[in-house]
Amino acid sequence: MATTAAATYGADQAGLICGFLFDPASGARSIDSVEAALQLAHLHADDAGAEGVPHAGIFVWLHFDLAHAAAESWLQRHAGLDEAFFESLQDGLHSTRIERAEQSLLAVINDVHFDFDFEPSDIATLWISVDRNLVVTARRRPLRSVDQLRIAVKRGDVFASTAELLEHLLRAQADVLVDIVRGVTSRIDKIEDQLLSGRLDHKRVKLGGLRRLLVRLQRLLAPEPAALFRLLQHPPGWLVESHVQALRQSTEEFSAVLRDMAAVQERIKLLQEEIAASVNEDNGRSLFVLTIVTVLALPINIIAGLLGMNVGGVPLAEHPHGFWMVVAIVASFTAIAVPVAFRKRER
Repeated sequence: MATTAAATYGADQAGLICGFLFDPASGARSIDSVEAALQLAHLHADDAGAEGVPHAGIFVWLHFDLAHAAAESWLQRHAGLDEAFFESLQDGLHSTRIERAEQSLLAVINDVHFDFDFEPSDIATLWISVDRNLVVTARRRPLRSVDQLRIAVKRGDVFASTAELLEHLLRAQADVLVDIVRGVTSRIDKIEDQLLSGRLDHKRVKLGGLRRLLVRLQRLLAPEPAALFRLLQHPPGWLVESHVQALRQSTEEFSAVLRDMAAVQERIKLLQEEIAASVNEDNGRSLFVLTIVTVLALPINIIAGLLGMNVGGVPLAEHPHGFWMVVAIVASFTAIAVPVAFRKRER
């Protein structure tokens, strides 16, 4: 048997990030791509000889980096996966779904990057293939939920079957989504406090980014009901009823998180409307001040324009008190214009 791989997170020569052999007698232990190929050959040979009888609870989990050039070819040579898995890698459809592919399960879930920074672009896809004795997960960028599963295995968490491993992964993704909703809610609380204190500081842009993030998450993470219904009605033979119920419950957790996301989106929408109303009110106030200044300056401008014409017969030009008389006329017109302007404001 080949030497067990060191516990590192970097991919090996086959693109394998991490691999684990689960044995009820000895627990989980780390394996590299060489030992994984030997174990898979052994398990497939036993399955063929046992006519579909499970292999004493022993199964393998392999997590691959699809950005590695050798990953997909290794899977095609050694994993014995259904062709639907490789088609899903190329079809460009990233909506979350769990469906049956012959005697295996094919799952496509969307997760956030390990360095997630609340940006819509920080979302990537995880492809999963599950059968009786093999779980294969593959991604192109580091993702949070599958890393939490890796940590749980290293911590010593016990998984009795591939279905339990899949269920734990789905629940880990739901936990990640809950953390995202909490993080977005916290940011919205801060923006709302700043709005109430009158410090906007381009918060409409931040709210728009958070809303786009939630919309994209909701669009990608909502499980396809038709595929899930078909799976639950006709599960593979190795998937027992308790596992089917666990998968149903994990998908219901997704639905609960999606409802929370919808509530947060509605809150963001209300805040955006309130900010827009506040901005409109400020603009209206500024426009009113400008209008008042224009109205009050109108008598001065008209009289100054008339008296400034360079023609003969300008009134009061030779009068000793002509200047003060003009000032009195301007002040009278201004005094009349002030109550008229403020009466319109009150209306």
